[in-house]
Amino acid sequence: MISGNNYIVFALLISLRYFILTGLAYLLFYKIFRLKVVQLKIQQKFPKHKDYVRELKHSLFTILIFAGYGFLIFDADIKKWTKIYDNVQDHSLVYMLFSVVLAILIHDAYFYFMHRIMHHKKFFRYMHLVHHKSTNPNPFSAYSFHPSEAIFEGAVILIIVFTIPMHKIAIAIFMLFMILFNIYGHLGYELIPKRFANSTFGKWINTATNHNLHHEKAKNNYGLYFTFWDRLFNTLEK
Repeated sequence: MISGNNYIVFALLISLRYFILTGLAYLLFYKIFRLKVVQLKIQQKFPKHKDYVRELKHSLFTILIFAGYGFLIFDADIKKWTKIYDNVQDHSLVYMLFSVVLAILIHDAYFYFMHRIMHHKKFFRYMHLVHHKSTNPNPFSAYSFHPSEAIFEGAVILIIVFTIPMHKIAIAIFMLFMILFNIYGHLGYELIPKRFANSTFGKWINTATNHNLHHEKAKNNYGLYFTFWDRLFNTLEK
């Protein structure tokens, strides 16, 4: 049986991942190279100090909630009901990598519909408004959720591990990809060249510009990684 001390371990690991990655992005784009990459800034203004403080405060609660999900899926009594496996030999290495792709696709679909529901007038002010206070997003906006939203944001991992076989390493890769793309989406800078973003392949990738516009207007562009669902339901705005 895994003890409660493991929850603290998960909380520390998620905290380190969050603060190292968001801190590095902030340091590079908002401090060291701020003037050199200003042409990539989506909104020319910068957030105020109080915005960073608010986002970091809410991010701490999100980390605690996400740590709870980590503890749940790896708990000895719950893990046996999931499709998490320990030996790579149980499935091929190719499948292990493919499972990451499947997880990303599942998350993308889950996020789109969850996100649209949270924009409904009955839910927005109670759940999603906290995140939309970041009208000019930055790296620290990535985890700035109301606790109720954080619960729904994190719940996708339960759907994934109860649906498809995933090795622990595959889960770790998926989690790393998730936060890196999340930071990119809230970075406030567009790193993808416009020519690629408008290409046959690139047009299906959700860009920081798309998500920045969503934060600015609080409508449309509900997708996470891709524009599939926004295009299908005519909610893509550029």
